[in-house]
Amino acid sequence: MIKLNNKLIAIAASALIATTAFAGTVEPLPKGIYNAKKDALDGGVTYKTVNGKYTAYNVNDQSTKGVNFGRAPTPNELKAWDVDIMPDGTGLPVGSGTAEEGSELYDRDCASCHGEFGAGGKGYPTLTGGTLESLKNQRTCPGKDAPNRTIGSYWPQASTLIWYIRDAMPYAHPKSYSANQMYAMTAYLLAENGVKIDGEDITELNQDNFKKIVMPNRNGFYPNIDGPNGVENVRKFYKDPKNFGAVGTRCMKNCGKETVLKISQEITDVKPAYSTLRDMPKEDASKGPVSEAEKLYEKSCAVCHKTDAMGAPAVGDKKAWATAMEKGMDKVNHNAINGIGGMPPKGGAMNLTDNQVKDIVKFMVESSK
Repeated sequence: MIKLNNKLIAIAASALIATTAFAGTVEPLPKGIYNAKKDALDGGVTYKTVNGKYTAYNVNDQSTKGVNFGRAPTPNELKAWDVDIMPDGTGLPVGSGTAEEGSELYDRDCASCHGEFGAGGKGYPTLTGGTLESLKNQRTCPGKDAPNRTIGSYWPQASTLIWYIRDAMPYAHPKSYSANQMYAMTAYLLAENGVKIDGEDITELNQDNFKKIVMPNRNGFYPNIDGPNGVENVRKFYKDPKNFGAVGTRCMKNCGKETVLKISQEITDVKPAYSTLRDMPKEDASKGPVSEAEKLYEKSCAVCHKTDAMGAPAVGDKKAWATAMEKGMDKVNHNAINGIGGMPPKGGAMNLTDNQVKDIVKFMVESSK
């Protein structure tokens, strides 16, 4: 629906630009309506631009005749830009990946932000859990559970998930996954959300069986904004207040007398109950003992320091850490604890003590010599 409001956004932007460009020329808003048109997406009105004004606001009505909008794109240019992945499977890459492979990728690249098994991290979205029923929840007072919008309970199309993984994840090194890794990560997240294909648990995904995925909330969005009738569907929906919980007509004065629908669902419990199992995979003893500092690094710092894609010195980069250490260990520790540049204090892991941060810094420095 955001895309469908582009017209209104453009109108508002024009008015804002006009008030800036013509400061001091805006007249007081007279009484009455300026040639109102009932064509706004929300059932309200817009206005006609008359004599260079949109209601009381000046707009730029200079002729655009002769403006050069450039040339038509070539077929190859269109192909390069047309890289979205659509619900019907258009744009899916050729490849395959298993949920088991995705689990290993998730533990390596995602758990530090999104929590073990996608159960939620420090300020990052929760990816698993939630039910369709929870979407009916209303936060009417303290203590009530809000709708739990996760991949399994809220997202209508799986194509959005693999597309986002391809273009924006992992956070520290986006666009680094191969097609097989994209399918593996998507398979893991869908499996953790209990999504199935033809009634069977998802163990492997590829460009063929991906098209068979039917997300639980596939038909949970309305009005239908897709296709050539999308705009009219939205207008029709918002013209009837009953569609969004109100009974009666719009009012600008003496309001409050209309009957409003009451919340019908009382929230007393979360069903199913949240799992208390959040165990990370067992450590591989064959790799030798792992220090507490290394564990904390992997959990809280690796997302930015594993590569130099985030602008932070990568662990193992001797030159980068030699440059950082020119200021001395005390200064490096001070910056790590208090933040520097785009790095927040303690890298955002405020649960760490100052001594734990110093231990992590020491681990990173010694691992980069």
